[in-house]
Parts: sequence; C-alpha cells; structure tokens
Amino acid sequence: MSSPRLTLRVHPDDQLVVALRDLKAGQVMEGITLREDIAAKHKYAARDFGVGELVTMYGVIVGRTTQPISAGALVHTHNLKHEAASFEGKRSDYVWTPPDVSAWKNRTFKGFKRADSVSGTANYWIVIPLVFCENRNLGFMREALTRSLGYARSSPYESFAQTLVEKHRRGESLETELEDGLFAAPRPLFPNVDGVKFLEHGLGCGGTRQDAQALVQLLAGYIAHSNVAGATILSLGCQHAQVSLLQEALSRLYPRYNKPLHIFEQQKSTSERDMMARAIKTTFEGVKKANDQVREACPLSDLIVGVECGGSDGFSGVSANPVIGHTADLLSALGGAPVLSEFPELCGVEQSLSDRCTTPELADKFVSLMRAYEGAAKACNSGFDANPSPGNIRDGLITDAIKSAGAAKKGGTAPVVDVLDYSEPILKHGGLTLYCTPGNDVESTTAIAGGGCNLILFSTGLGTPTGNPVCPTLKISTNTSLMQRMGDILDFNTGPVITGEQTVPQMGESLLEMCIATASGEYVPKAVALGQDDFLPWKRGVSL
Repeated sequence: MSSPRLTLRVHPDDQLVVALRDLKAGQVMEGITLREDIAAKHKYAARDFGVGELVTMYGVIVGRTTQPISAGALVHTHNLKHEAASFEGKRSDYVWTPPDVSAWKNRTFKGFKRADSVSGTANYWIVIPLVFCENRNLGFMREALTRSLGYARSSPYESFAQTLVEKHRRGESLETELEDGLFAAPRPLFPNVDGVKFLEHGLGCGGTRQDAQALVQLLAGYIAHSNVAGATILSLGCQHAQVSLLQEALSRLYPRYNKPLHIFEQQKSTSERDMMARAIKTTFEGVKKANDQVREACPLSDLIVGVECGGSDGFSGVSANPVIGHTADLLSALGGAPVLSEFPELCGVEQSLSDRCTTPELADKFVSLMRAYEGAAKACNSGFDANPSPGNIRDGLITDAIKSAGAAKKGGTAPVVDVLDYSEPILKHGGLTLYCTPGNDVESTTAIAGGGCNLILFSTGLGTPTGNPVCPTLKISTNTSLMQRMGDILDFNTGPVITGEQTVPQMGESLLEMCIATASGEYVPKAVALGQDDFLPWKRGVSL
C-alpha cells in the first residue's frame, strides 16, 4: 500500500503548498525544509519571497507579501494580504473537452413533471407573506396545518426536555443523557406532497421601491419553482411589495406559469378570522389536489443544480469543490444546468470565467456585475477582501483570492452559457450559469433556489446545517474527520481525495449518483430530514 500524500501543489506553477496532514519543523517536503510546524489545511512557501511580492496558488494571484518569507515558512495573515489580478471582458476563445457520460446517457430520475417548467425533484405547497406584517398570520397557518397534515417532526430533544421536567417535579438530580435518536419522519395525510413550507421573511415594506421589486421577483421564482405545486399568498394591502407587482413579475419572468396561486389580502377581507379560514381551507384543498401528482421518469437534463459552499476550510478547494466541479461537468455534458453563485467569492478568477463565456456579451455582463458589486462594497469602506470569516482564516483561507480560487472549482470547467443577476430565472442548459448573489450562505442558497435550482450541492469544511424550504440540499464534507464528527447533518464525504484513496473524478461520479437518488426521492438529505428550511432574501445591499 502506498504512503498517504502529505502535501499538495494544486497547480504546477504554485508558490504555495498545502499541508494535507500536520507537518513538523525540520521535515523535508519535495526538497524544501520546513521552517516551522505547518498544520493540515495551511500553506507554506515554496520559495523565498521579499516584501511586496505577488504570490500565486491555483495558478492565479492570491496575495502580496507584507514581510520577507523564507521557503518552508508558514504563509498566513501575518505575512500575506489579499491581492487579485486585474480582469476585463473575454480575451480568448475557450475549448472544452467534456467528460465521458456514456454511462448516464439513458439514465433518468423519478421526478414530478410540470407543464410550465422542467421537472421537479420534490413536490411542495408554499405559503408566502408579501410583507413582514403577515408573519403572525403565517405562523398561525403553520401551527394549524403542519401537524394536522402530518408534516410535523418530533425531535429527540423534546423527549429529553420532558425527562428533565419530570426529574425536576420529583426533586431528582437533572443528570441524564440524551438518548440516540433521529427526528421522527413525517407521516403525511397526502404522501405525494413532500410538505407545506412557510417562507417567513422580514421584508416587503419600509425599504426602497427597488427592494420591493427584488423581493417580488424572488418570490415569483419560488411560486414558479419546479418543486412547487401551488402557492398561497398573504398580503396586508398597503405595503411596497404590492400584489400587482408580484403578478407582473410572474407574467414577465414566467409567462408559461399555470399552477394554482391563491392570494388573500387582509385589508380587503371582512375580518382576519374570515381571511384565515379561507386561506387554510383553500391551502388544504390545494395540497389535496397536489397529491394526485406522482413521480415519473424525467431526463437528467432537467436537473438545475446550484453549487454552493459555506463554513469553508483549507481543504475546500482541494477536495469537495473539485469533486462538485466534476459532477457539474458531468451534468453539463448531459444537458443539465450547474449554477455557480457567490460573486464576492469569485474575486481573482474573473478573467478565466470571462474567457469561458460563450459570447463577449456574457463576459461583459459578468464583468459589469462584479465591478458594480465590489464598487458598492468599497463605497461602504469595505471590499471583497473582507469576505473570509474568522473560521475560514483559522482553517487556512487567509485571503479572499485564495478562498475564491478554491470556491470557483465548484463550477467545473464547462463553458459559461449564461450570466444572471439576482432573481433572474435560470433557463440555459448544457453549460455553467454564473448567478449574482452575496457570499452569505443562506442569502445565496435562497437566491439560486428562487432562480430555479431544483437541487443544491453545498460543500463545507467546518460544518453547517444549511438547507432550503423547497430545494433539496446535499452537504458535502471536505474531510473525513468532519464527517465523523458531524455526520448527522452532512451527506457525502470527499475526505478520500485528501488521503489519496479516491480521485476527484471517481468521487464526482459517486456524487452524481447521489444527486440522481436525491432527485428521485430515494435519498433524503439530512437538511430535509431535519427540517432545515433556511430562507433569507437579499436586501440588495453590501453582503459579503
């Protein structure tokens, strides 16, 4: 058996080397003597640097030195600051060699066919407030319908808390153990409907007219989503996010929309009780009708797969993201639609993405969106360089350019066939779509689901429970240690790439199989099983 890899130079020309395991000072790695201990996930210099020199990793500029650095020394925030290469529109043609997908050419997934869109990977009814003023009524509907329809999940924590109550009443010590147990699976009255989801939010009024427009366009995307059978809308009546704005957005962005849409406006109702009774009864009837739909064979080209990362670490760009990228390439070759978002985390790789655009116009749109976003950040005395979180930095992502170069690996290598602004519908298949969202995990997943993604692949090196109300979200671990500690919220482990037990293409193919199983309802992601319904619209400002 071969010895496990200890280090990795991602690109042949890289001047930073990644430690795949904890390394000790004095060890000799590829002819370089380590000057100090290098923890796994972190980087050391492959040559001597003076002050003010540019440093490369992933084949691109990722920073500038602030101190002299000797070969074999740790490279971190004390001696490196963010720096990225300049960029412009499309400079060169791009030739793509797609991966071999013959093994999946005749494959399908079991989804829900829609007359007005691609097939869905799930079947939900949604209830949405147009304004935060209706959140109380939304809560009443959630209480009334969730348990009554059999979608409530009881948790092991509830019985644990009840045990503590009983011990307290008996005057006993509260020392007790939480028993192993899973969240009880729902037992729905209508088994072909995966759930009724309530999209609570804090917007709809009080902001700018542009805020209201962005919100209704996002909500229109959820209403028209391939995983949604129908929707109930609660409106107060006087808010900026008017019913007419929502209807206009639906008509303009989704002209083929033909699913049930029931709107209830409180200021036009005889009473709150009357409105709520009608909303609950109509929703019940809608869910009952949606139950008539069943899963059928659907083409893999109907998969619109958002690729996302959060709680990233120094292994993200080495294992999980490249694996997701290979899966994205397989989907592109099969006519599917992978979607790469989080524009603050594309800083430094703009030129390569521009060159992958199929037309100069797409490249120009991408450049324009990137520059406008960074300009807005700088106007607030910030910038993309502020994107890495303390957890990112602690685990090896010390500049935004390093984080971005690794994050972009999720997008694979296929041509960029479309570039979309926030809340625009995803329509192009057979290549990568770039989608303008913040780097904030939940704002981004909320956006790409609203754009039409019917599956999300989410890499994490530190662990996160993130999910989405209507879009199944698979959590991909960058390392085996994390999977062992947090396997109760994660779905797929790419740690074997780090140890050398499996290759990126091998794991990418396995991940595609999990995508097909998830899209078919045969595998339930942990985020879905735990009811992790994160929904956070972006109030179009600076969110890194």
